[in-house]
Amino acid sequence: MDRITSKLESILFVAGEPVPLAELARGLMVTDGELKQALAELSLAYESEGRGLRLFCTGDTAQLTTAPENAEAVEAVLTPLQHKSLSNSMLETLAIIAYRQPVTRGEIEEIRGVRCEYAVERLLKLNLIEVAGRKDVPGRPMLLKTTDTFLHKFDLNSLEGLPALPREVIKTV
Repeated sequence: MDRITSKLESILFVAGEPVPLAELARGLMVTDGELKQALAELSLAYESEGRGLRLFCTGDTAQLTTAPENAEAVEAVLTPLQHKSLSNSMLETLAIIAYRQPVTRGEIEEIRGVRCEYAVERLLKLNLIEVAGRKDVPGRPMLLKTTDTFLHKFDLNSLEGLPALPREVIKTV
């Protein structure tokens, strides 16, 4: 592992969250090509050596994550007892945001047929969604979109990895 890759690994480990690729290139004083090469080397090292970490990259960020095969053990030790999974209403709301983003709370409620303020509030607190701006209509409602945390939680590298919607669902929305 060369010096750039070593520094990259340290930065990602300490950050503990997604780091923009532009920031990494700037901080390491490397070109985009050199950064991509270092990311590829680091990813290969983790996978080929069967290590407990993996490199998770989206189009704009990089992050060190737990190897999927170790997730159950990590959760068993570190997840608090009161941890709850996402409720059905939260999953429905999240799915609408993922497929229709950016979308307003009113648009989500129109699709679901029920209020969704609690689900939106919880999804924001869990950092699965974020405010993407305001819609240019009266009242200027918030536009919501998914985050890198959403991609990570659902093991997606990008939104293109979302499953295709069945035709009957597309006809109703």
